[in-house]
Amino acid sequence: MDKPQEEMQELGFFGIYKESIKTILSLKKIFTKITLAFILPMSFIFLFHFVIARIIDWKIDRDEERAYNSNVENEHLYRKISSEWIWYWIFKIIYLSFLLLFSLLTTAAVVYTIADTYLGNEVTFNKVVKVVPKVWKRLALTFLWTYFGFFIYNVVAGVVFLIWETTTTFSTFGVVMFYVILAIYLVGFIYITALWQLASVVTVLESSYGLRAMIKGNELIKGKRWLSWFVFFVLHGIFLGILILFFVLAWDGFLGVLVGIVCVFLLMNLFLLGYVCTTMLYFVCKSYHCEAIDMIGLSSQLGGYLGEFEPASKQDIQLGQSHPQVQV
Repeated sequence: MDKPQEEMQELGFFGIYKESIKTILSLKKIFTKITLAFILPMSFIFLFHFVIARIIDWKIDRDEERAYNSNVENEHLYRKISSEWIWYWIFKIIYLSFLLLFSLLTTAAVVYTIADTYLGNEVTFNKVVKVVPKVWKRLALTFLWTYFGFFIYNVVAGVVFLIWETTTTFSTFGVVMFYVILAIYLVGFIYITALWQLASVVTVLESSYGLRAMIKGNELIKGKRWLSWFVFFVLHGIFLGILILFFVLAWDGFLGVLVGIVCVFLLMNLFLLGYVCTTMLYFVCKSYHCEAIDMIGLSSQLGGYLGEFEPASKQDIQLGQSHPQVQV
């Protein structure tokens, strides 16, 4: 990131992507190591879980069909189906746990790398590895608040869709209303995703985390809501395209293996770009609100993870706030 902070607010949609790509290329060595250590396993786990889930689903469907067509009760078959469902949900829990863990670790690694480089420090992979375990717990708390927000949002959306289904007949008007509601839902979903990602950056770079980070992220995103939305809309669109490619071609023998490898490669690069874009968006929002990046506060916050300074959470340092000068 070679632009002065006061120029960051001038970055638009294409500017954020351009600056993100430039940052990735300029820090290619460290980002390659971060990608191989965190993003590659996350991408592989994400896609491979679809393969395992499909196999388990196929076995459950086969056994349920056998049980349905059987003329007599087969306790052994019923127990087998119950066992398969239990293993299915155990697998899902393990998958989501690992996916969340690698996601938090990647967020901490990428955001810390960009911020420490912004301070002019030399960033090494060993330094990043030492920092990541000390940040992910704060990120996990921020994620839990975001998850709660997503849960409430989806419950309300579910109620709205239920009202539509029970009160609207299958007509042109009903279909149009469905797509209008769906469009509104997707706009809100992507916005909450952008807010979550921005709050994650706040969690790493400032003393706020959890609900406070969400509130801070919401304050930062004001004035840049549509810019944030379109940045994440494009990322989600590319993500959806990769998934479509995987689901269409990944089941066809040797070709499927090649497609799977290509999709993992595309996905891990997309994830890296997404994390860097989010950090760039944070700096754009800070600049837009004329909140100066306090170099002392930022250095203290990042140094606190390594034990070099007193942690910012104890000093009550917030980036963008002025600090009284001490006269000696």
